[in-house]
Amino acid sequence: MNQSTNRAIVKNGQLVTEEPITLPEGAEVIFTPVVPPQTVSEAEAAEALQRIFEVLGRRHHSGQTDVAARHNEHQP
Repeated sequence: MNQSTNRAIVKNGQLVTEEPITLPEGAEVIFTPVVPPQTVSEAEAAEALQRIFEVLGRRHHSGQTDVAARHNEHQP
């Protein structure tokens, strides 16, 4: 069996290959569609990390000054 990997895009419900497929006209093929994982650029990844670090860097003030004093209240 001749195997090769070709990429295609779905347009109007049909697969349109990016490159010509070298098979005889009328040849039957069996395929399993695989959607490639989406990739992000380095700039997008850096921006996302920056937003995460901003959230993690925020402090939450509960008004409690000595949280260790109530530590045992939440122990089983």
